[in-house]
Amino acid sequence: MSKNEQSSSGYPIYRHGPRTKEFQLASGDAEAMARIEEHIEAHIGKIEGVYHEIISDLVHVDIFIVAPTPERNYYTLVTCGMSNLPMTVPEGAENFKYAELMICLPPTWQMTEHAFQDENHYWPVRCLKQLARFPHEYDTWLFAEHTIPNGDPAEPYAHNTKLSGMMLTVPSVVDNIESFFTLTFSEDKEVHFFSLLPLYKEEMELKVNRGAEALYPKLEKAGINEILNPTRKNVCKKTFWIF
Repeated sequence: MSKNEQSSSGYPIYRHGPRTKEFQLASGDAEAMARIEEHIEAHIGKIEGVYHEIISDLVHVDIFIVAPTPERNYYTLVTCGMSNLPMTVPEGAENFKYAELMICLPPTWQMTEHAFQDENHYWPVRCLKQLARFPHEYDTWLFAEHTIPNGDPAEPYAHNTKLSGMMLTVPSVVDNIESFFTLTFSEDKEVHFFSLLPLYKEEMELKVNRGAEALYPKLEKAGINEILNPTRKNVCKKTFWIF
């Protein structure tokens, strides 16, 4: 992993090479799973299903699913297991060693096992699982405003989208954000819940070069949040009209 690059906005750029860690079989933590399940149901809604991992590497990552309701007309998917191990955080960020991730999918998204054989339907789930394992694979961390491209150079996640990267954000579709964001397990373990916001290549470039403060107003103006729209407007790409 290279740590020597800096963007024009002054943020470090990390480039991760091939993984060097060997496979390490991991099992789940029943007590942690129960705590996270209770937390999700208290702040988001009843969990309708769980995608269980059969064989896990480094950490056992399950995904809780909250189905759409009239009040929250979208699926909410939340990881459980990323926080079984601490991340490798920089000095001063010791309170953010533990995290879980979430993403929201439209109510029409195909969620069956058969549908997930098609990457057009499965890629958001794949991103949750890959990014939940990522900091443990590379001894690094994930935090708000970190962006992770889909490859180097970034490529679209699937044929049905040109979105090609993720940015972590503080959840915006939860009623009591402050209460949901932090789940205290003990005096020395607080788990923080981050949303994954899919981005286009040009949006990631703006964030890297000018900082998240340059990207957020564009996203807010376009009404874009963590509820996935695979064909949404690219806020950094101009439309040219020919008359």
